[in-house]
Amino acid sequence: MSFHLQREQQFKELEDFIDSVPEKTSSLITVLHKAQEIFGYLPEDVQKFVAVKLDQPIAEVNGVVTFYSYFTETPTGKHIINVCMGTACFVKGSAEILDEFERKLNIKVGETTPDGKYTLQVLRCVGACGLAPVVTVDDRVYGHFTKQMVGKTLEEYN
Repeated sequence: MSFHLQREQQFKELEDFIDSVPEKTSSLITVLHKAQEIFGYLPEDVQKFVAVKLDQPIAEVNGVVTFYSYFTETPTGKHIINVCMGTACFVKGSAEILDEFERKLNIKVGETTPDGKYTLQVLRCVGACGLAPVVTVDDRVYGHFTKQMVGKTLEEYN
């Protein structure tokens, strides 16, 4: 399937979703979640499309996208790895874990591996301090994480 045909289908899927939303004026965040699910990220053309469809200023849409850390304006890898750097996690060694992910993946925080498989990010707090240090991969939470678990965890997603 060509890139342009795929994009066209993605915009059609998003348009169908927006058309199904009963209360458009209060659905911006819901629509942005769906858009990111469809496209993988929220580039400018997608934000403009959402703004037009919801009859909202592009500045408002972009303000929401840039305010919430969940949303991203750049493509991400197939798997998103987050290392919690909150106080409890940091004290228990999350910086060392982050260093090991950077070493194994040969990327820095905020980068995606050249093959598009992994994006490495940090979070300020996952809210699971009792499990510190915490790493998430996609929607899966790994508690009591150690530097030695990095390689095995990456193998799970190969």
